[in-house]
Amino acid sequence: MKKLVYALVALATLTLASCEKEPIGGTETEQVAGQWYVECLGIDNDGTILFEDADLFGIGKFWVITFNTASNDVDSIFVQDVFGALWDFKVKVSVDQSDHTFGITGGDNLQYPCKADITNGKILFDAAKTPSGQPADSIVFDILFDDDSYAGVYYDRLRITGIRYTGLAADD
Repeated sequence: MKKLVYALVALATLTLASCEKEPIGGTETEQVAGQWYVECLGIDNDGTILFEDADLFGIGKFWVITFNTASNDVDSIFVQDVFGALWDFKVKVSVDQSDHTFGITGGDNLQYPCKADITNGKILFDAAKTPSGQPADSIVFDILFDDDSYAGVYYDRLRITGIRYTGLAADD
């Protein structure tokens, strides 16, 4: 009887071990999703830089993430200031994956009640260099909040620009 039990256990083990696992798929927006190490600039309506970060808010580089919606829509993502370093925003934007652009006018900020325009959003693959000299993806977008009392006085909108986070110590 012991031999039969051992044989059944061995057969079950071999059967389970030989099963192929289905590969885990990515999200619909994985090409444009990521963690970004960015800085903020104040620009005018022509895109001319009026204030560098050190002269603007002095926050230095900060984190922004882009990620899929819960419904995994192919045509929308969230753009979020991770730690609220700049403006504490999380806005759902439309995305065109054929040219890696994104934006919205009058989007709801889900972090606190205000509206945000995110325009000229683009992800450029291998268009930047990391501090260690390696190629990296780049992100750039303009953002304007309806409760920004500095807009129209010091700048017309803010430009967020940076690179995809690599996780390498040499790039921090």
